[in-house]
Amino acid sequence: MSKIKVKIEQLRKDLRNHNHNYYVLDTPSISDYDFDILLKELETLEADNPEFYDANSPTQRVGGTVTKDFNTVTHKNRMYSLANSYSKEDLLDWENRVKKIVGVEQIEYTCELKYDGASINLSYQNGKLVNAVTRGDGFQGDEVTANIKTISSIPLVLQENLLDNFEIRGEIILPLKGFHKMNEDREEAGLELYRNPRNTASGSLKLQDSSLVAERPLDCLLYQVVGESKFETHAKTLEQARKAGFKVPIDLRVCQSIDEVFEFIEYWDTERHNLDYETDGVVIKVNSLHYQEELGYTAKAPRWAIAYKFKTEQAISKLVSIDYQVGRTGAITPVANLKPVQLAGTTVKRASIHNADQIAKLDLRINDTIFVEKGGEIIPKIVGVDLEKRPQDSKPVEYITHCPDCKTKLERKEGDAKHYCPNVYGCPTQNKERIQHFISRKAMNIDGLGAETIELLYDANLIQNYADLYDLRAEQIIPLERMAEKSAQNIVAGIQASKKIPFEKVLYGLGIRYVGETVAKKLARHFKSIDKLMTASLETLVSVDEIGERIAQSILDFSNDLLNMQLVESLKQYGVQLEIDESQSTTQSAILQGKKLVVSGVFTKFSRNELKQSIEDNGGKVSSSISSKTDYLIAGDKMGPAKRTKAEKLEIKIISEDEYILLIAG
Repeated sequence: MSKIKVKIEQLRKDLRNHNHNYYVLDTPSISDYDFDILLKELETLEADNPEFYDANSPTQRVGGTVTKDFNTVTHKNRMYSLANSYSKEDLLDWENRVKKIVGVEQIEYTCELKYDGASINLSYQNGKLVNAVTRGDGFQGDEVTANIKTISSIPLVLQENLLDNFEIRGEIILPLKGFHKMNEDREEAGLELYRNPRNTASGSLKLQDSSLVAERPLDCLLYQVVGESKFETHAKTLEQARKAGFKVPIDLRVCQSIDEVFEFIEYWDTERHNLDYETDGVVIKVNSLHYQEELGYTAKAPRWAIAYKFKTEQAISKLVSIDYQVGRTGAITPVANLKPVQLAGTTVKRASIHNADQIAKLDLRINDTIFVEKGGEIIPKIVGVDLEKRPQDSKPVEYITHCPDCKTKLERKEGDAKHYCPNVYGCPTQNKERIQHFISRKAMNIDGLGAETIELLYDANLIQNYADLYDLRAEQIIPLERMAEKSAQNIVAGIQASKKIPFEKVLYGLGIRYVGETVAKKLARHFKSIDKLMTASLETLVSVDEIGERIAQSILDFSNDLLNMQLVESLKQYGVQLEIDESQSTTQSAILQGKKLVVSGVFTKFSRNELKQSIEDNGGKVSSSISSKTDYLIAGDKMGPAKRTKAEKLEIKIISEDEYILLIAG
């Protein structure tokens, strides 16, 4: 190795250490002046010797990369949301569910502050940062690696390797001190002030010029390592992540009981106001990684974690009017228009009221002085009325009787909280909303199409339903407002490309009431084709695991509607995937068809995820808890004794990992 390269490598190592001491440990080892001298020396050496270029060099943090379009990247491991709780009773209920599934009486937890920022997923290979992707919709997000590299607390090269290949997740935040300084500078320059740290941090990640991101005092706090861990607990994994160079908050606490969790919450409910970061709650996690795997996930959130939200901030405003919005299912949602008010760092002008019952319960009246808060710190909602300030001539709000769009008389079925417009295919808003749902990212994911374009196409009478999209030609689109030849060609190409989207996503895109992503996946795997699904009886539908009568009846209603039949037939003619492509199926056999299996313990020949995948690939269903309907319990090392006892009591067959391998081998 040449002397120049040795010098460059040593400077990089020294600068990384100084950077870590300053931004992560908050214990500077040299002055800012000396750091700048070393950085300048490295910049000069790298400029004179470009053959030694390294994308992860400390000199690359200053930014300069310009990104016009951020690539959409599918997450290797889905980024789930967290279930929320607002009381001790909620946490006790959660703990009881955890204990029941795991089958033990004593659970160890970790408590961490829930920092309010922009979620990020960082991927590392062989100790080096590979890419950084925003949370997006949890399934896919935007790659913002160039911008993330400018944040000094994120290591580009690890001090010691945590795992060979892994992901680590955290929050990109803007400390309050830095946020206020940015606003002071903007005020002096006569510019509009930033509203709050969270939105400013999130917006910073999407700036096209990374040198502008480098000027902002962003920070990154890490909270979750994703990958096959060498450690037994979440806390131990984060401890090792801290040693590797990541900024893991030091306020994490391991708790031996739910009472200790309550103590942590009570302390930080007050103390959080002294932090330099915004935080809106506490995240409680089961500490054991083995138990985390055993608990698994619901369709939306991990069962092994829950967020306790601190009491939300309230504001006082005035109810000006109420609008009524029509959804794709015809559901009517009332939305309150308010006198603008500042709440949790944002200007609130509208708030949710949910339905007619909520209006009646609050006895809402126009010009009422109302109390508004952010439900879950996200969506503003009206929570009460100041009756002492109510005008004497006020009258109760009368809920609308006809659709605000097509004027059809509304219906409300017994037991349903919402009113509905029954004019399913004659109501323009419902038609547009269904098409927008069909093209959405989680369904057909058609590039170039958005709500505004759908509005233009619909109003120009080029489309009336989602099947019409496949008949569009570029020359029809070009004359529309804000359209050019290239845009029109991209839209048509995106529509044609969507014909390759798998059946389960198409099924979700059809917009059948109550059929969300998870249900669509179950139905697609069970029936294999739209024809078999649409000709199934109520009895056949409810026999499918986790499909109840409400979902089954909704599918029947959809299948028996002549217009829906015609739409599905049109999609078939256009070549949309309305059956599972068996050539791409991972199913190895049907030997476990109709069987329910519970996986518990630690295994040697499979990871838990591999074992669950193997069960599904052989036609079986993985369940998280034992019941009389369980066919097999696959028992590994360290399985909870309560599960074995319950299985024996119910006379469930208990098999080992080796016996399972023999079972699927026939």
